[in-house]
Amino acid sequence: MLADLKSLNPDFSRRGFLGTALAATGYALAAGPATAAAIATDAEGLEAGAVLVPARDRDLPAYAARPANTTGPLPTVLVVQEIFGVHEYIRDICRRLAKQGYLAVAPELYVRQGDPSMVTDVPTLLKTIVARVPDEQVMADLDSTAAWAAKSGGGDPGRLAITGFCWGGRVTWLYAAHNPRLRAAVAWYGRLAGEASANAPAHPLDRAASITVPVLGLYGGADQGIPLESVEKMRAALKAAGAKSEIVVYDGAPHAFHADYRPSYREEPARDGWSRMLAWLKANGAA
Repeated sequence: MLADLKSLNPDFSRRGFLGTALAATGYALAAGPATAAAIATDAEGLEAGAVLVPARDRDLPAYAARPANTTGPLPTVLVVQEIFGVHEYIRDICRRLAKQGYLAVAPELYVRQGDPSMVTDVPTLLKTIVARVPDEQVMADLDSTAAWAAKSGGGDPGRLAITGFCWGGRVTWLYAAHNPRLRAAVAWYGRLAGEASANAPAHPLDRAASITVPVLGLYGGADQGIPLESVEKMRAALKAAGAKSEIVVYDGAPHAFHADYRPSYREEPARDGWSRMLAWLKANGAA
């Protein structure tokens, strides 16, 4: 594995590895134990592992995966974590994308605020870590990750995309508004509206008019945390702005329906959403 890590990032250090080794042992404590439905994607034919991404004030630990023994720049997907951080489910998403020919990179976006792998319950995680992460910091860190992918990871900056889940779904919408150079984005059940705060001054619905990147939004019709009213408002705002975006709602699906390691997993919408995501990336020049 060490050879793979070095090839992904020549500047990889033991310090960076130790910073992510604990999180790499499995799922976040607050997320609970994995169910029998959890998908495990092997790294055969891949280069996969921990890397360090130079950011504006420090190096970011990240997980990256790409096809092994490839030549030429690869289409790149930034993978944005759930509230639980870059744990095994997010790393597996990176490997699944790498099996499809992508360089997939998931930066640890909470690294300055705390270690989510050590928190045992969701309310504490939200209060002590998630709420303390500024959107502006996240946008800058994703910019840094995109730059690392193009410079050190073998990525093609002309075929850059982003996808994110839950907390990362909201971030995906915001990053699509922030970075018009993206070719495509796929937001999985990300919150669309809410009260403004110092760390979250705007939400996706507030930024809809400035989104020119094609975004595919995937939502559950039975999501208790994201009202369908806000989904319909986002649809209307995107249409009014002439955006090349689309929102799909799966009737009866709860929040986190793609999270195969949790009881919320629903196989049919999860598989359909994944297929739609791959088709969306291809159709918009990100493959």
